[in-house]
Amino acid sequence: MEDRSAVRRVALGTVLVGAAAFALVAATRVPWHPVPGGLPDPVTASSVFTQAQIDRGEHYALWGRIWSWSRLAVSLGVAAWLGFGPLGRRWVARLRGWWWVRVVTAVAGLTLVGVLVTLPFGIALRRLGLQEGLVTGTWAAWGTDQVKSYLVTVVGTSIAVVALVGCMRRLPRLWPAVAGLAAAVLVVLGSFAYPVVVEPVFNRFSSLPEGPLRTQVLALADAEGVRVDDVLVADASRRTTTLNAYVSGFGDSRRVVLYDNLVTGTPTDETLSVVAHELAHAKYDDVLTGTLLGAAGAALGVGLLGLLLAVPRRGRPGESDEVSAVPRVLALVAIATVLAAPVQNGVSRAIETRADQTALEVTNAPQAFVDLQRRLALRSHADPTPPAWSQWWFGSHPTVLQRIGLANQYEARATD
Repeated sequence: MEDRSAVRRVALGTVLVGAAAFALVAATRVPWHPVPGGLPDPVTASSVFTQAQIDRGEHYALWGRIWSWSRLAVSLGVAAWLGFGPLGRRWVARLRGWWWVRVVTAVAGLTLVGVLVTLPFGIALRRLGLQEGLVTGTWAAWGTDQVKSYLVTVVGTSIAVVALVGCMRRLPRLWPAVAGLAAAVLVVLGSFAYPVVVEPVFNRFSSLPEGPLRTQVLALADAEGVRVDDVLVADASRRTTTLNAYVSGFGDSRRVVLYDNLVTGTPTDETLSVVAHELAHAKYDDVLTGTLLGAAGAALGVGLLGLLLAVPRRGRPGESDEVSAVPRVLALVAIATVLAAPVQNGVSRAIETRADQTALEVTNAPQAFVDLQRRLALRSHADPTPPAWSQWWFGSHPTVLQRIGLANQYEARATD
Protein backbone atom coordinates (compact mmCIF):
# COMPACT_ATOMS: atom_id res chain seq x y z
CA MET A 1 0.00 0.00 0.00
CA GLU A 2 2.88 2.39 0.77
CA ASP A 3 4.35 1.69 -2.67
CA ARG A 4 1.07 2.56 -4.33
CA SER A 5 0.72 5.78 -2.34
CA ALA A 6 4.28 6.77 -3.15
CA VAL A 7 3.76 6.09 -6.84
CA ARG A 8 0.59 8.19 -6.85
CA ARG A 9 2.36 11.11 -5.18
CA VAL A 10 5.21 11.01 -7.67
CA ALA A 11 2.74 10.57 -10.53
CA LEU A 12 0.74 13.58 -9.39
CA GLY A 13 3.91 15.65 -9.30
CA THR A 14 4.77 14.47 -12.81
CA VAL A 15 1.30 15.44 -14.03
CA LEU A 16 1.64 18.92 -12.56
CA VAL A 17 5.12 19.47 -14.02
CA GLY A 18 4.05 18.14 -17.44
CA ALA A 19 0.89 20.25 -17.46
CA ALA A 20 2.83 23.37 -16.43
CA ALA A 21 5.43 22.77 -19.15
CA PHE A 22 2.72 22.21 -21.75
CA ALA A 23 0.89 25.37 -20.71
CA LEU A 24 4.12 27.40 -20.80
CA VAL A 25 5.05 26.22 -24.30
CA ALA A 26 1.48 26.70 -25.56
CA ALA A 27 1.29 30.21 -24.10
CA THR A 28 4.66 31.38 -25.45
CA ARG A 29 5.05 29.59 -28.78
CA VAL A 30 1.58 28.91 -30.20
CA PRO A 31 0.13 31.81 -32.28
CA TRP A 32 -3.32 31.98 -30.75
CA HIS A 33 -3.99 35.20 -32.70
CA PRO A 34 -2.24 34.42 -36.00
CA VAL A 35 -3.91 37.05 -38.18
CA PRO A 36 -3.65 40.80 -37.56
CA GLY A 37 -7.13 42.13 -36.94
CA GLY A 38 -8.61 38.70 -36.38
CA LEU A 39 -9.79 35.82 -38.52
CA PRO A 40 -12.23 36.62 -41.36
CA ASP A 41 -15.44 34.76 -41.99
CA PRO A 42 -15.18 31.85 -44.43
CA VAL A 43 -16.43 32.41 -47.95
CA THR A 44 -19.47 30.55 -49.18
CA ALA A 45 -18.99 27.19 -50.88
CA SER A 46 -21.02 28.26 -53.90
CA SER A 47 -18.63 31.16 -54.54
CA VAL A 48 -15.73 28.74 -55.02
CA PHE A 49 -17.17 25.44 -56.25
CA THR A 50 -19.94 24.27 -58.52
CA GLN A 51 -22.79 22.29 -57.00
CA ALA A 52 -21.45 19.12 -58.63
CA GLN A 53 -18.06 19.68 -57.02
CA ILE A 54 -19.66 20.30 -53.63
CA ASP A 55 -21.77 17.14 -53.94
CA ARG A 56 -18.72 15.09 -54.91
CA GLY A 57 -16.72 16.37 -51.94
CA GLU A 58 -19.57 15.73 -49.53
CA HIS A 59 -20.12 12.22 -50.92
CA TYR A 60 -16.46 11.30 -50.56
CA ALA A 61 -16.23 12.86 -47.09
CA LEU A 62 -19.37 11.04 -45.91
CA TRP A 63 -18.06 7.60 -46.80
CA GLY A 64 -14.55 8.52 -45.69
CA ARG A 65 -15.89 9.45 -42.26
CA ILE A 66 -18.00 6.28 -42.06
CA TRP A 67 -14.99 4.04 -42.70
CA SER A 68 -12.51 6.13 -40.68
CA TRP A 69 -14.72 6.52 -37.64
CA SER A 70 -15.73 2.86 -37.78
CA ARG A 71 -12.07 1.90 -37.84
CA LEU A 72 -11.38 4.17 -34.89
CA ALA A 73 -14.32 2.80 -32.89
CA VAL A 74 -13.33 -0.83 -33.53
CA SER A 75 -9.69 -0.07 -32.74
CA LEU A 76 -10.59 1.52 -29.41
CA GLY A 77 -13.06 -1.22 -28.57
CA VAL A 78 -10.56 -4.00 -29.17
CA ALA A 79 -7.82 -2.12 -27.31
CA ALA A 80 -10.15 -1.66 -24.33
CA TRP A 81 -11.26 -5.33 -24.45
CA LEU A 82 -7.67 -6.56 -24.39
CA GLY A 83 -6.42 -3.87 -22.03
CA PHE A 84 -9.08 -3.84 -19.35
CA GLY A 85 -10.32 -7.42 -19.53
CA PRO A 86 -8.52 -10.55 -18.39
CA LEU A 87 -7.67 -11.92 -21.84
CA GLY A 88 -4.83 -9.57 -22.73
CA ARG A 89 -3.30 -9.73 -19.27
CA ARG A 90 -3.42 -13.53 -19.17
CA TRP A 91 -1.88 -13.84 -22.61
CA VAL A 92 1.01 -11.55 -21.72
CA ALA A 93 1.50 -13.38 -18.41
CA ARG A 94 2.06 -16.64 -20.33
CA LEU A 95 4.94 -15.20 -22.36
CA ARG A 96 8.38 -16.49 -21.47
CA GLY A 97 11.89 -15.06 -21.78
CA TRP A 98 13.65 -11.94 -20.64
CA TRP A 99 11.23 -9.26 -19.51
CA TRP A 100 12.09 -6.89 -22.36
CA VAL A 101 11.57 -9.69 -24.90
CA ARG A 102 8.12 -10.28 -23.42
CA VAL A 103 7.35 -6.57 -23.68
CA VAL A 104 8.35 -6.43 -27.34
CA THR A 105 6.39 -9.62 -28.05
CA ALA A 106 3.34 -8.19 -26.29
CA VAL A 107 3.55 -4.93 -28.23
CA ALA A 108 3.98 -6.76 -31.54
CA GLY A 109 1.10 -9.14 -30.83
CA LEU A 110 -1.35 -6.56 -29.59
CA THR A 111 -0.49 -4.18 -32.42
CA LEU A 112 -1.00 -6.98 -34.93
CA VAL A 113 -4.44 -7.70 -33.51
CA GLY A 114 -5.32 -4.03 -33.90
CA VAL A 115 -4.06 -4.01 -37.50
CA LEU A 116 -6.00 -7.14 -38.45
CA VAL A 117 -9.35 -6.12 -36.94
CA THR A 118 -9.20 -2.71 -38.64
CA LEU A 119 -7.85 -4.00 -41.96
CA PRO A 120 -11.33 -4.26 -43.57
CA PHE A 121 -11.89 -0.56 -42.96
CA GLY A 122 -8.49 0.29 -44.43
CA ILE A 123 -9.36 -1.76 -47.51
CA ALA A 124 -12.70 0.03 -47.77
CA LEU A 125 -10.97 3.42 -47.58
CA ARG A 126 -8.51 2.43 -50.27
CA ARG A 127 -11.30 1.15 -52.52
CA LEU A 128 -13.09 4.46 -52.03
CA GLY A 129 -9.90 6.33 -52.95
CA LEU A 130 -9.46 4.20 -56.05
CA GLN A 131 -13.05 4.80 -57.12
CA GLU A 132 -12.59 8.55 -56.69
CA GLY A 133 -9.24 8.56 -58.51
CA LEU A 134 -7.33 9.75 -55.44
CA VAL A 135 -5.18 6.67 -54.91
CA THR A 136 -2.60 5.13 -57.22
CA GLY A 137 -0.38 2.07 -57.06
CA THR A 138 -1.09 -1.62 -56.81
CA TRP A 139 -2.63 -3.53 -53.95
CA ALA A 140 0.71 -5.31 -53.50
CA ALA A 141 2.48 -1.97 -53.00
CA TRP A 142 -0.23 -0.89 -50.57
CA GLY A 143 0.17 -4.14 -48.65
CA THR A 144 3.92 -3.59 -48.46
CA ASP A 145 3.33 -0.13 -47.02
CA GLN A 146 1.00 -1.61 -44.40
CA VAL A 147 3.72 -4.05 -43.34
CA LYS A 148 6.28 -1.24 -43.18
CA SER A 149 3.91 0.89 -41.12
CA TYR A 150 3.28 -2.01 -38.75
CA LEU A 151 7.01 -2.60 -38.23
CA VAL A 152 7.71 1.11 -37.68
CA THR A 153 4.87 1.25 -35.13
CA VAL A 154 6.12 -1.84 -33.31
CA VAL A 155 9.69 -0.55 -33.13
CA GLY A 156 8.70 2.92 -31.92
CA THR A 157 6.12 1.67 -29.44
CA SER A 158 8.42 -1.06 -28.14
CA ILE A 159 11.19 1.42 -27.38
CA ALA A 160 8.78 3.58 -25.38
CA VAL A 161 7.12 0.69 -23.52
CA VAL A 162 10.42 -1.06 -22.73
CA ALA A 163 11.66 2.20 -21.22
CA LEU A 164 8.43 2.53 -19.23
CA VAL A 165 8.43 -1.03 -17.91
CA GLY A 166 12.15 -0.83 -17.16
CA CYS A 167 11.52 2.20 -14.97
CA MET A 168 8.65 0.38 -13.24
CA ARG A 169 10.89 -2.56 -12.44
CA ARG A 170 13.99 -0.65 -11.35
CA LEU A 171 12.35 2.31 -9.62
CA PRO A 172 9.07 1.04 -8.15
CA ARG A 173 8.28 4.32 -6.37
CA LEU A 174 9.87 6.93 -8.63
CA TRP A 175 9.08 5.43 -12.01
CA PRO A 176 6.44 8.00 -13.10
CA ALA A 177 8.94 10.86 -12.82
CA VAL A 178 11.83 9.00 -14.44
CA ALA A 179 9.67 7.43 -17.14
CA GLY A 180 8.04 10.81 -17.81
CA LEU A 181 11.46 12.35 -18.37
CA ALA A 182 12.46 9.41 -20.58
CA ALA A 183 9.27 9.77 -22.63
CA ALA A 184 9.97 13.46 -23.18
CA VAL A 185 13.52 12.68 -24.32
CA LEU A 186 12.25 9.99 -26.70
CA VAL A 187 9.83 12.47 -28.28
CA VAL A 188 12.70 14.90 -28.91
CA LEU A 189 14.97 12.18 -30.32
CA GLY A 190 12.13 10.90 -32.49
CA SER A 191 11.64 14.35 -34.03
CA PHE A 192 15.28 14.41 -35.07
CA ALA A 193 15.33 10.80 -36.26
CA TYR A 194 12.06 10.73 -38.22
CA PRO A 195 13.20 12.66 -41.33
CA VAL A 196 16.37 10.60 -41.78
CA VAL A 197 15.18 7.19 -40.52
CA VAL A 198 11.43 6.81 -41.14
CA GLU A 199 10.70 8.99 -44.19
CA PRO A 200 13.08 7.03 -46.49
CA VAL A 201 11.24 3.82 -45.56
CA PHE A 202 8.13 5.03 -47.39
CA ASN A 203 9.44 7.36 -50.09
CA ARG A 204 12.38 7.79 -52.41
CA PHE A 205 13.87 11.25 -52.63
CA SER A 206 15.95 13.01 -55.25
CA SER A 207 17.31 16.53 -55.40
CA LEU A 208 15.31 18.99 -57.48
CA PRO A 209 17.46 19.71 -60.56
CA GLU A 210 19.00 23.12 -61.05
CA GLY A 211 16.55 25.42 -62.77
CA PRO A 212 14.08 28.26 -62.26
CA LEU A 213 11.90 26.41 -59.70
CA ARG A 214 14.83 25.44 -57.49
CA THR A 215 16.19 28.99 -57.68
CA GLN A 216 12.81 30.46 -56.73
CA VAL A 217 12.36 28.02 -53.83
CA LEU A 218 15.78 28.90 -52.40
CA ALA A 219 15.01 32.61 -52.89
CA LEU A 220 11.82 32.19 -50.87
CA ALA A 221 13.85 30.49 -48.14
CA ASP A 222 16.23 33.44 -48.07
CA ALA A 223 13.30 35.87 -47.93
CA GLU A 224 11.88 34.05 -44.90
CA GLY A 225 15.29 33.70 -43.26
CA VAL A 226 15.27 29.91 -43.39
CA ARG A 227 18.45 27.94 -43.99
CA VAL A 228 17.72 25.01 -46.30
CA ASP A 229 20.18 22.19 -46.91
CA ASP A 230 18.47 20.87 -50.04
CA VAL A 231 15.27 20.86 -52.11
CA LEU A 232 14.04 17.31 -52.64
CA VAL A 233 11.33 15.67 -54.71
CA ALA A 234 9.44 12.71 -53.22
CA ASP A 235 7.93 10.02 -55.43
CA ALA A 236 4.48 10.47 -53.89
CA SER A 237 2.62 9.98 -57.16
CA ARG A 238 3.06 6.22 -56.90
CA ARG A 239 0.58 6.34 -53.99
CA THR A 240 -1.63 9.38 -54.42
CA THR A 241 -2.83 12.06 -56.83
CA THR A 242 -3.08 14.71 -54.10
CA LEU A 243 -0.55 17.53 -53.92
CA ASN A 244 1.66 18.45 -51.00
CA ALA A 245 5.01 19.72 -49.81
CA TYR A 246 6.67 19.99 -46.43
CA VAL A 247 9.83 21.06 -44.64
CA SER A 248 11.49 18.45 -42.45
CA GLY A 249 14.57 18.22 -40.27
CA PHE A 250 16.44 20.60 -38.02
CA GLY A 251 19.46 22.81 -38.66
CA ASP A 252 21.78 21.40 -41.30
CA SER A 253 19.37 18.52 -42.04
CA ARG A 254 16.46 20.80 -42.99
CA ARG A 255 15.04 20.01 -46.42
CA VAL A 256 12.18 21.36 -48.50
CA VAL A 257 10.35 18.30 -49.87
CA LEU A 258 8.00 18.62 -52.85
CA TYR A 259 5.66 15.92 -54.10
CA ASP A 260 6.60 15.00 -57.65
CA ASN A 261 3.04 15.63 -58.87
CA LEU A 262 3.24 19.14 -57.39
CA VAL A 263 6.39 19.84 -59.39
CA THR A 264 5.10 18.51 -62.70
CA GLY A 265 1.40 19.37 -62.65
CA THR A 266 0.98 22.68 -60.84
CA PRO A 267 1.54 26.29 -62.00
CA THR A 268 4.74 27.73 -60.58
CA ASP A 269 3.05 30.53 -58.63
CA GLU A 270 0.84 27.99 -56.84
CA THR A 271 3.82 25.75 -56.11
CA LEU A 272 5.66 28.69 -54.59
CA SER A 273 2.61 29.45 -52.45
CA VAL A 274 2.81 25.92 -51.04
CA VAL A 275 6.55 26.27 -50.45
CA ALA A 276 6.14 29.66 -48.75
CA HIS A 277 3.59 28.11 -46.39
CA GLU A 278 5.93 25.25 -45.50
CA LEU A 279 8.92 27.55 -45.09
CA ALA A 280 6.86 29.60 -42.63
CA HIS A 281 6.73 26.52 -40.40
CA ALA A 282 10.53 26.45 -40.46
CA LYS A 283 10.77 30.21 -39.96
CA TYR A 284 8.83 30.00 -36.71
CA ASP A 285 10.34 26.63 -35.67
CA ASP A 286 6.91 25.03 -35.63
CA VAL A 287 8.47 21.55 -35.61
CA LEU A 288 10.31 22.54 -32.45
CA THR A 289 7.07 23.85 -30.97
CA GLY A 290 5.33 20.58 -31.73
CA THR A 291 8.25 18.64 -30.32
CA LEU A 292 8.24 20.61 -27.06
CA LEU A 293 4.47 20.25 -26.72
CA GLY A 294 4.79 16.54 -27.47
CA ALA A 295 7.54 16.12 -24.89
CA ALA A 296 5.51 17.91 -22.21
CA GLY A 297 2.40 15.97 -23.19
CA ALA A 298 4.33 12.69 -22.97
CA ALA A 299 5.49 13.49 -19.44
CA LEU A 300 1.94 14.49 -18.50
CA GLY A 301 0.61 11.26 -20.00
CA VAL A 302 3.08 9.10 -18.09
CA GLY A 303 2.07 10.87 -14.90
CA LEU A 304 -1.57 10.07 -15.59
CA LEU A 305 -0.58 6.45 -16.24
CA GLY A 306 1.07 6.39 -12.84
CA LEU A 307 -2.14 7.58 -11.21
CA LEU A 308 -4.15 4.91 -13.01
CA LEU A 309 -1.72 2.02 -12.70
CA ALA A 310 0.24 2.39 -9.47
CA VAL A 311 1.80 -1.00 -10.18
CA PRO A 312 3.25 -2.81 -7.14
CA ARG A 313 6.82 -4.02 -7.35
CA ARG A 314 6.18 -7.76 -7.26
CA GLY A 315 3.42 -9.93 -8.68
CA ARG A 316 2.55 -13.59 -8.39
CA PRO A 317 5.39 -16.10 -8.78
CA GLY A 318 6.31 -16.47 -12.43
CA GLU A 319 4.35 -13.37 -13.49
CA SER A 320 5.58 -9.81 -13.84
CA ASP A 321 2.89 -7.29 -12.95
CA GLU A 322 4.76 -4.66 -14.91
CA VAL A 323 4.87 -6.70 -18.13
CA SER A 324 1.27 -7.84 -17.66
CA ALA A 325 0.26 -4.17 -17.54
CA VAL A 326 1.33 -3.64 -21.18
CA PRO A 327 -2.17 -4.24 -22.67
CA ARG A 328 -3.67 -1.75 -20.25
CA VAL A 329 -0.95 0.80 -21.01
CA LEU A 330 -1.59 0.53 -24.75
CA ALA A 331 -5.35 0.81 -24.25
CA LEU A 332 -4.99 3.89 -22.08
CA VAL A 333 -2.63 5.51 -24.58
CA ALA A 334 -5.07 4.83 -27.44
CA ILE A 335 -7.96 6.39 -25.53
CA ALA A 336 -5.87 9.35 -24.38
CA THR A 337 -4.75 10.01 -27.95
CA VAL A 338 -8.35 10.39 -29.10
CA LEU A 339 -9.32 12.53 -26.10
CA ALA A 340 -6.34 14.82 -26.62
CA ALA A 341 -7.10 15.31 -30.34
CA PRO A 342 -9.10 18.57 -29.90
CA VAL A 343 -6.18 20.21 -28.09
CA GLN A 344 -3.62 18.92 -30.56
CA ASN A 345 -5.65 19.94 -33.59
CA GLY A 346 -6.58 23.31 -32.11
CA VAL A 347 -2.86 24.08 -31.78
CA SER A 348 -2.26 22.79 -35.30
CA ARG A 349 -4.97 25.00 -36.83
CA ALA A 350 -3.49 28.10 -35.20
CA ILE A 351 -0.02 27.22 -36.50
CA GLU A 352 -1.33 26.44 -39.98
CA THR A 353 -3.23 29.73 -40.12
CA ARG A 354 -0.07 31.68 -39.27
CA ALA A 355 1.78 29.81 -42.03
CA ASP A 356 -0.99 30.75 -44.49
CA GLN A 357 -0.79 34.39 -43.47
CA THR A 358 3.00 34.38 -43.80
CA ALA A 359 2.81 32.78 -47.24
CA LEU A 360 0.44 35.52 -48.38
CA GLU A 361 2.74 38.23 -47.05
CA VAL A 362 5.92 36.77 -48.55
CA THR A 363 4.55 35.93 -52.00
CA ASN A 364 2.05 38.81 -52.16
CA ALA A 365 0.05 36.61 -54.52
CA PRO A 366 -3.39 36.11 -52.96
CA GLN A 367 -4.96 34.92 -56.22
CA ALA A 368 -2.34 32.18 -56.56
CA PHE A 369 -3.11 31.19 -52.98
CA VAL A 370 -6.85 31.03 -53.75
CA ASP A 371 -6.23 29.03 -56.92
CA LEU A 372 -3.99 26.66 -54.99
CA GLN A 373 -6.54 26.06 -52.23
CA ARG A 374 -9.23 25.38 -54.79
CA ARG A 375 -6.95 23.01 -56.69
CA LEU A 376 -5.96 21.16 -53.48
CA ALA A 377 -9.60 20.79 -52.46
CA LEU A 378 -10.67 19.50 -55.85
CA ARG A 379 -7.73 17.09 -56.10
CA SER A 380 -8.49 15.63 -52.65
CA HIS A 381 -12.32 15.83 -52.98
CA ALA A 382 -12.41 17.84 -49.75
CA ASP A 383 -15.70 18.60 -48.05
CA PRO A 384 -15.89 22.42 -48.09
CA THR A 385 -18.28 22.49 -45.11
CA PRO A 386 -17.41 19.68 -42.69
CA PRO A 387 -19.54 19.32 -39.52
CA ALA A 388 -18.41 21.89 -36.96
CA TRP A 389 -17.82 19.31 -34.23
CA SER A 390 -15.79 17.12 -36.61
CA GLN A 391 -13.63 20.05 -37.66
CA TRP A 392 -13.11 20.98 -33.99
CA TRP A 393 -12.15 17.45 -32.97
CA PHE A 394 -10.30 16.11 -36.02
CA GLY A 395 -9.47 19.08 -38.25
CA SER A 396 -5.74 19.79 -38.21
CA HIS A 397 -5.99 22.59 -40.83
CA PRO A 398 -8.48 25.40 -41.47
CA THR A 399 -11.15 24.50 -44.01
CA VAL A 400 -10.66 25.51 -47.64
CA LEU A 401 -13.37 28.18 -47.27
CA GLN A 402 -11.63 29.67 -44.23
CA ARG A 403 -8.31 29.76 -46.06
CA ILE A 404 -9.79 31.45 -49.11
CA GLY A 405 -11.52 33.95 -46.81
CA LEU A 406 -8.09 34.71 -45.32
CA ALA A 407 -6.64 35.36 -48.78
CA ASN A 408 -9.55 37.62 -49.71
CA GLN A 409 -9.06 39.61 -46.51
CA TYR A 410 -5.35 40.00 -47.23
CA GLU A 411 -6.05 41.18 -50.77
CA ALA A 412 -8.66 43.67 -49.60
CA ARG A 413 -6.32 45.16 -47.01
CA ALA A 414 -3.44 45.26 -49.48
CA THR A 415 -5.50 47.34 -51.93
CA ASP A 416 -6.84 49.78 -49.32
